[in-house]
Formats: sequence, structure tokens, C-alpha cells
Amino acid sequence: MNPVVHFEFPYKNGERTSEFYKTVFGWELSPLGKEFGGYILATTAKTDAKPGTPAGTINGGFFPIDPNRPGQYPSVVIGVGDIEESMKAINQYGGEVLGEPHNIPNFGLYVAFFDTEGNRNSIIQPIGM
Repeated sequence: MNPVVHFEFPYKNGERTSEFYKTVFGWELSPLGKEFGGYILATTAKTDAKPGTPAGTINGGFFPIDPNRPGQYPSVVIGVGDIEESMKAINQYGGEVLGEPHNIPNFGLYVAFFDTEGNRNSIIQPIGM
């Protein structure tokens, strides 16, 4: 099995996107400079959001398109400890939460959002957090 080991989001304003992910999710962002094409490296995990899984584990899934839900594009799901607080921070720092959280049975509460650059991602508060 070949694992997913990295993700990439486009940005229009590197400082703005770095500040958003640093402030809202506590990520460590490292601009690599012009010699690396303006790439910003993101460190997102030292432990995993779901207890008992290896740090940095990235699994995924596929969902059927639902015309009643906005922004259905490939995305990254970010584990959070408090979905309500994370939703407030997303909106406060220039993102947009897309609807209300809903329960994913046996896993947790989930909601999608747009970041400051228009990238669609999601947050989940796993059961037990």
C-alpha cells in the first residue's frame, strides 16, 4: 500500500494563508523562499488527532457528490479538539464555514470550510476528543 504523505494547497497571499493556518490550527509554517518557488512547508502533527493511531497518519475516503452541499472538491480533513471553537476561529480569521456540523457515525462531528484563499477543507472533532 502506498500512503498519502503530503498535501498541497494553492495560495494567492502566502502571509495571509500562513497566518490563517498558524492561528486557527496551530500549524508550524516555514516559508522556503524564492529559491524554492515561494513554497511554504506546513508541519501539522506531532501526535495524531485520533488516539491510538500513528502521528501524522493520513487516511481518506471518497464521497458521492450531493448538489445540496457547497464546495465538494478534494480536500484535507483537519482533526480538532473543539469543533465549535474551530468554526468560530475559521470565521474570525477570514475563512468561511460551510453549514453546520453533522455526525459521522463512529467517528465524530464534521463540517467543511473555505480558507482565506478559497481552498475547501474540513474539520472533524473525533469521538473521545
